[in-house]
Amino acid sequence: MDGELQELGRAVKQAQYRQHRALDSALAAVGTTLAQWDALRAIGRSPGSTARALAVETFQTEQAFGALVGRLAAQGLVERRPGHGRRIEHHLTPTGEQVLTAGHAVADEVLADCFAPLPEADRAALLGLLRQLTADPDA
Repeated sequence: MDGELQELGRAVKQAQYRQHRALDSALAAVGTTLAQWDALRAIGRSPGSTARALAVETFQTEQAFGALVGRLAAQGLVERRPGHGRRIEHHLTPTGEQVLTAGHAVADEVLADCFAPLPEADRAALLGLLRQLTADPDA
């Protein structure tokens, strides 16, 4: 059983690695990287969020996210604004919105290719299983 679990873990990691490589390569055509697009996507979903919250959302450390958002701000894609107290809020600029939208189109195409070998019912089943694995036990 242990070997089977390790094989399962490796298969999940391999699928993720292939997906990330394909996304990163395709997103270059719209002038961004997977890490940058993921940060834009997180900010777009939760405008006004702090770096701490966005780091958690993008599976990064707060320090790594801070460096990334600094580069995005320098490119004119993100604005950091003062919030309540010492809070710094993150928002997309109009240019950031454009890059995010272009990235969505690219991601839809890449992910359709990545999951094409699976029939729709299998994709739905896989999504359901992954949601079970990643569900918050405290929720």
